[in-house]
Amino acid sequence: MALRLVSDFDLGKDVLPWLRAQRAALVAAGAGGGGPGVLENNYESLRVLNVERNGNIIYTYKDDKGNVFFGLYDYQTKQNEHLYTFEKDLQVVSCSVNRERTLLATSLVQAAKEGRRNELQPGSRCLTLLVEIHPINNVKVLKAVDSYIWVQFLYPHVESHPLPENHLLLISEEKYIEQLHIQVTREDGNRVVIKNSGHLPRERVAEDFVWAQWDMSEQRLYYIDLKKSKSVLKCIQFYADEHFSLMFEAPLDVSLSDSGFKLVNFGYDDLQDQEKLSKHPTLCVFTNHTGSLCVCYCPNFDSWEQITYSVLYFHKGHSKTFTATLGRVDSRVTKGITFLSLDYYVAVYLPGHFFHLLNIQHPDLICHSLFLTGNSEVIDMLPHSPLQSLSGPLVLDWCSGKLYRALLNQSYLLEFLWNTRLDCEKLALLHCVLSCGRDPRRLEAKIIQWISENISACHSFDLIQEFIIASSYWSIYPETSNMDKLLPYSSLLTWDTEIPGITLVTEEIPLPLMKVHSFKGYWEKLNSNLEYVKYSKPHLHYNNSVVRREWHSLISEEKKGKRRSTVYVRNILDNAIKVISNLEARNLEPRLTPLFQEEDNHQRLLMGLMVSELKDHLLRHLQGVEKKKIEQLVLDYVSKLLDLICQILEASWRKHNLHPWVLHFNRRASAAEFAVFHIMTRILEATNSLFLPLPPGFHTLHTILGVHCLPLHNLLHYIDNGVLLLTETAVTRLMKDLDNTEKNEKVKFSIIVRLPPPRSSMMDKSSFSVEFLPLNYFIEILTDIESSNPALYAFEGHDNVDAKFVEEAALKHTTMLLGL
Repeated sequence: MALRLVSDFDLGKDVLPWLRAQRAALVAAGAGGGGPGVLENNYESLRVLNVERNGNIIYTYKDDKGNVFFGLYDYQTKQNEHLYTFEKDLQVVSCSVNRERTLLATSLVQAAKEGRRNELQPGSRCLTLLVEIHPINNVKVLKAVDSYIWVQFLYPHVESHPLPENHLLLISEEKYIEQLHIQVTREDGNRVVIKNSGHLPRERVAEDFVWAQWDMSEQRLYYIDLKKSKSVLKCIQFYADEHFSLMFEAPLDVSLSDSGFKLVNFGYDDLQDQEKLSKHPTLCVFTNHTGSLCVCYCPNFDSWEQITYSVLYFHKGHSKTFTATLGRVDSRVTKGITFLSLDYYVAVYLPGHFFHLLNIQHPDLICHSLFLTGNSEVIDMLPHSPLQSLSGPLVLDWCSGKLYRALLNQSYLLEFLWNTRLDCEKLALLHCVLSCGRDPRRLEAKIIQWISENISACHSFDLIQEFIIASSYWSIYPETSNMDKLLPYSSLLTWDTEIPGITLVTEEIPLPLMKVHSFKGYWEKLNSNLEYVKYSKPHLHYNNSVVRREWHSLISEEKKGKRRSTVYVRNILDNAIKVISNLEARNLEPRLTPLFQEEDNHQRLLMGLMVSELKDHLLRHLQGVEKKKIEQLVLDYVSKLLDLICQILEASWRKHNLHPWVLHFNRRASAAEFAVFHIMTRILEATNSLFLPLPPGFHTLHTILGVHCLPLHNLLHYIDNGVLLLTETAVTRLMKDLDNTEKNEKVKFSIIVRLPPPRSSMMDKSSFSVEFLPLNYFIEILTDIESSNPALYAFEGHDNVDAKFVEEAALKHTTMLLGL
């Protein structure tokens, strides 16, 4: 399926066998009851309570007497550990363990069974405890109140040595959050006890909130409060010491009631009826390492025919509200919508109805996101149990007690790319599989194979163009920040075609107001994204328009006999040498195609100019990156562009089993040569409109195949329209290889009359040299004939030759030969 769920933990496989082994050991020892393995027929009570930052998983279960056991599964060692037993029949609301596993915090409520006496303190509904568990010792009551309490220890980024102070969050159903500071000390060797347990310092972190989400990996608290009936999203970052900061405030245009209360990622919440999830608004916050900040929101369902959900791309300054047609009207929505974070994407899906893979790095065009609905096999294969996105790729199926890493299934998406018929799906899938980044060389080879078999199947975009731009982008994007703003991601600037099954509305949204002035890590990247949205319009994506102007200027000056500074031209050509060296160093396999075997100064100029302009562009806009690194990034990027063109041509050459003798004219063209000529023409079309350089030797090979494959009138049409270029190597080979039959003479003369004229018709023969090298060769042939037959040229040395007459006679002769 499109999502690949890699199992990291399974209660049934990783915990249950250990519990049974513990019970068997107790029975064998004659211990009877009282141990962690006493479960008998109560295995259904086993469930996950929490996943801590270090990956450790806390779970609970009850024995036959109703006693509550707490256990921990160590994510690193894959071992289980019994933490604590509470010998009363209560229901666990929440549980958390500190990093050193010396303290356990939990909140419990009366088990929902008739006739049971109240096991808690009189007048209280929820009991919140702090327990010393190294070894098991004192139990401190933190709260005994009527409202539910959730607990969460903070896990700071520090060295492995024990911390003298722990910090615990208490989240109250009465809409406030406190932080407790717990000092511990060691007594009698290894015994850890709470210091000054009679008075634990505490402070308010947040209050009057209606929704909160915990990011255990980044130690961030997101919450929403209602100010004058308007929702405001806030974020608090917790640090290694007791310090925490309010990072931003952002207004939200979402409908939330101040009578409601919703927690996300604060552990398992079985106090809510899971069947009622679809009747409540779903809201979650996703971030990633690039500085993205997305809020995904789905209001209450009010129709069985369609569903509306919104994604607020704060890092881009706009939101998109999607309305999706439900694929099967006869299938009622019984489960809530699911939002999952998948690195550069967010997955939105409703099991049995639709699947939407949203591109959060480049959300502007809907065609860069994949939407599937109806009876698609992809939709049928989606997980039907509700999954909760914890942090990064981690997702938890609370119902089954399974922890997964959610990844895009590159192989499946690639297979889907081969089979889909819609242009919008091809485009989205192409970008999606390239973003996965696994084994790029093998992936590119598969995509090139797909392109070669579907070269004319796309009408909305150019397959080769999109592949070259997208693959080059992804090859360099992970190496430094802000590349998504500076390098082109796609060849498309607009998309007007409707996507079946979905409509959208795009709106600008207010940017988050940053509340601090010094940024590091993620916050620095988010702030950079926000600054870009504020001040960088129009967009800063690089394009080759400057290169196009400069290249045409250089070529024009060359034709007019003018010369730029020798140092300037040399620097440009040196850039090209560096690109080719960089490319050859990365490509150790021998090439089948005869490329890079000639100078081709025009392509080298284009290559060198692109290096120069792109380097200047990145130096202007990439702050804090060393010049040497930028220079290498540019070389890598331009090398990649050329390498992809070479790969496409190599694949076609290999597929059609062409041989070096294709470069000779004294043979008939084969169907294989026609196929390769066609793909080369499509490559030329793709690169010309973007003004991208081609590998030296490309035009020679293309022209030789053109002479082989095309009738004369088509060949001349291609030459006259600049599709085929008469390079020195091509014309030289043509003059040598073609014999002097009438047909071949027509070809030769047709080529000769299309060579550019010399800059002057009155030049010393010894210095008759023009920039267009094929004409030089033709002059050399005439000179050789003249020197070998001096008697034929007895008039040499006379100055009364009528040059105009010679020119007209030659032109008339050529016209007669060509039948014009």
